[in-house]
Amino acid sequence: MTKAQSTFNRLSVSVKDGTYHEMIDDWKWIFTYSRKYKGAILFYAVIGIISTCATLLASIASKHVIDIIAGFEYHRLGVMAALMVGSAVFSLVFSSLVNRLSTKLSLRINNEIQSDIFDKIIDADWMELNAFSNGDILNRFNGDVSTVADNAVSWIPSILIALFNLFATFLVIWHYNETMAWMTFATAPILLFMSRYLIRRQREYGKLTREASSRLMSFETETIYNMDTLKSFGIMDLFSHRLRERQEDYRKIALERNLFKIKTDVFMSVISLLVQYAAFGYCLWLLWTNQIKLGTMVLFLEQRANLSSAMNKVISVVPTFLNSSVSAHRIRELVQLPKERHLSATTSLDEHADKGLSVCAENVDYSYVETKTVLSGMNLEAHPGEIIGLIGESGGGKTTVIRLILGLINPTAGSVKISDRMGNEIECNADSRKFISYVPQGNTILAGTVAENLRMVNDNASDEELISALSVSCAWEFVKRMKDGINSRIGERGKGLSEGQAQRIAIARALLRNSPILLLDEATSALDTATERRLLRNIMVKKPNKTVIVTSHRPSVLDLCERVYLVDNGDVHILNKEEAAQRVANF
Repeated sequence: MTKAQSTFNRLSVSVKDGTYHEMIDDWKWIFTYSRKYKGAILFYAVIGIISTCATLLASIASKHVIDIIAGFEYHRLGVMAALMVGSAVFSLVFSSLVNRLSTKLSLRINNEIQSDIFDKIIDADWMELNAFSNGDILNRFNGDVSTVADNAVSWIPSILIALFNLFATFLVIWHYNETMAWMTFATAPILLFMSRYLIRRQREYGKLTREASSRLMSFETETIYNMDTLKSFGIMDLFSHRLRERQEDYRKIALERNLFKIKTDVFMSVISLLVQYAAFGYCLWLLWTNQIKLGTMVLFLEQRANLSSAMNKVISVVPTFLNSSVSAHRIRELVQLPKERHLSATTSLDEHADKGLSVCAENVDYSYVETKTVLSGMNLEAHPGEIIGLIGESGGGKTTVIRLILGLINPTAGSVKISDRMGNEIECNADSRKFISYVPQGNTILAGTVAENLRMVNDNASDEELISALSVSCAWEFVKRMKDGINSRIGERGKGLSEGQAQRIAIARALLRNSPILLLDEATSALDTATERRLLRNIMVKKPNKTVIVTSHRPSVLDLCERVYLVDNGDVHILNKEEAAQRVANF
């Protein structure tokens, strides 16, 4: 049994166990956006129905034109020809209007859904969100949102227009010949009989295709982001091979889906051809026996094709419905993630924050998973005017301490709090980050100018304030030599800068935010010892009320620290500077 077949079996069970209920829930969610544009959608449907009526009127007029010419009744020709042309032009104009309206609505809904999802993603619980790869999130954010937006507008009008076209065409043929009408409608029972099977298989293939696409995009995103690393190790061939493996997985699923569609289309085409030939033969017999005129025969054949097309449009709504359902389900998995913790009491610190804030952790336990404790009974304090050092081996828990202070994760026991000099205190949460400036490990510089990178955290900062922050971080000394100074452009991920220069600009950005607490997570690792010490001294002289917490492996930093905490496989305790220097030397 292939992997795809195994997945199909599991999905088939889920269909029986409630997939249809899931689809209904997915479409209820889509309709929350559609309802906002119900007036426009109704207008869209009405225009489509009017356009359909105009098309049918043009066909009836053309039937009479043919009969007039065949019967040499030229006195009626001008009126019918004008009616035929006018109806066709009218239909064309209305069809174009429908297309334009649909596109405008789709774009508006696409932007609205993306904005809503973006807001929910950035406010999602950090641990829950990290269960998704970046490529998968991007695929859902772009591809799935686009699918939902397109169909949130068009699905209801499309099915209404298709159903109206179907029954209006049937009634036109019925008016002229009842037997012919039922013959052209002969494929409907077959389509209805196959609908349940089609729905199940289309949903299965849609889900498999989306998942394979997400895996491919995740790989591509990660590879491009780490291109320098791959090149440095000389493993580009390995990743080229892995790309082809993922492309092959996607190709197999896409081809299976394509084969299923071809088989279905061939089957339906054969049925349609049999009905078409039967209808054509019946029309010839009616014409041969003088029961109908030539124009009526042309109308029958034309509308039989129109009826078949309308029926196919109704059926084509099914895969559209399913694709939208799959995409909506994937989006809902993101938007329904638990939110970060927000505490309204955080505002109690606003009044005295400029005088400095303290950080205090009491008896904190934390585990990412139940079976592995990262921190146990941690106690830590940091106050305004102090530099606090965190040391420990890689993976020992230093970054976890930073995440707790940032409120990205919450203690499983104990508390991490921020307090002011008046005794007001709050637990660290998403809202308390406004009191924190954070410089993480790695390169965090974005494409744009130096000034644009700095003003990310303070839109209204003047050029003088930017230069001041750059001076404190020891970055102004090289920025002022750049061609355009603070308006010099930087490439993606700081291209054009050394790693040390990128770190100093990142620290300047954090200082420009002017938050009372500064977290530096290995943020000076690329600086030489003299620059590092000068930078930290500048911060304490220029920002005397700032509370600074530094993670580092370098003895030069520890000399400036008020206290040094060793984070060692869950245990956190204070070391004197001599012990700290010795431990760092052994890392």
